[in-house]
Amino acid sequence: MRLYDTARREVVDFTPGPIVTLYTCGITPYDSSHLGHAAVYLAYDVLQRRLRDRGHETRCVRNVTDVDDDILRKARELGVHYLDLAAAEMAKFDADMAALEIVPCWSEPRATSAIADIRGFIGMVLDQGYAYESGGAVYFDVGSFDRFGQVSHLSREEMLALAAERGGNPDDPNKRDPLDFVLWQPSADDEPAWESLWGPGRPGWHIECSALALRELDTTIDLHGGGADLIFPHHECEAAQSEAATGQPFVRHWMHQAMVRMDGEKMSKSLGNLVFVHDLLEHHDARAVRLAVVAHHYRDSWEWDDTVMPAASARLARWLGAGEGAGALAEVRAALDDDLDTPAAVAAIDAAAAAGEGVSQAAALLGVRTGA
Repeated sequence: MRLYDTARREVVDFTPGPIVTLYTCGITPYDSSHLGHAAVYLAYDVLQRRLRDRGHETRCVRNVTDVDDDILRKARELGVHYLDLAAAEMAKFDADMAALEIVPCWSEPRATSAIADIRGFIGMVLDQGYAYESGGAVYFDVGSFDRFGQVSHLSREEMLALAAERGGNPDDPNKRDPLDFVLWQPSADDEPAWESLWGPGRPGWHIECSALALRELDTTIDLHGGGADLIFPHHECEAAQSEAATGQPFVRHWMHQAMVRMDGEKMSKSLGNLVFVHDLLEHHDARAVRLAVVAHHYRDSWEWDDTVMPAASARLARWLGAGEGAGALAEVRAALDDDLDTPAAVAAIDAAAAAGEGVSQAAALLGVRTGA
């Protein structure tokens, strides 16, 4: 199997051992899951299905960011407890993922379950000389870590622009460098707070995933990723603080899903141009929703429009009509081993179905049930 590695910027061999450890960043549960979320988790789902087909055991961890700026802000707006908001939205998300028949995660830990781990992790980073205390917070010192930029390969100017756009707060006066990022921060009066050696407060965003990945999997993970919008700052910061703490490589292979667009912009909660999964499931077969996504390559950004679901539903009908059989199975396996080329896999199944071959086994590798 060969996959594109974001950090190495090329398609390379992916050769894990019998047990494959994977970590994908989960949702911050303050709103419903949208098609952009589904694209990420479907890419990891198809990858796991093929790895299992190749004889591997997969252990995929997907975190729940149930305490951070976004969920606390939304809970404040709604006048509800942030954990009640998280519970309600996670119930919706779980229902959406179950309907799409996403392979269940090996573990789905919550950030709030890891406060002790986070405090210990921050202590490790401080002890290694890669962090400092300032203004009641603890910051990672990017200038002390010479590999900062190893995942994104961005210039300092590009990093500063994205940090400002994505919650990095480069104007924080307590920082030595605008790119330094928070590991522990004081809580506002109406926010949850935990005791620590640095005063009461709460964890920064990036530290949550590092602590959970190390707790649930190992020092070095086979494959890690999420949406392409997480490459910087989230994954860049994760890699830096994790390697600073352990002295070992954090991730062997980085895999990122390109953005799904609508009206010319990436689909995101902040922009509000969303197609919610639960709305699609009310009107379409869940297998057609899955097909609408996997018809596109995970590294290609694509545009949602009104033609997508009719085309996916028609394709599903053709596959269902083709019946049981192993038509296109070899072609689909080869396509998935070639950087998870789901469009080529879909085209091979289309051709086999048109030729009157049963395609149930090949379709199942893409997570599409066609049999009884």
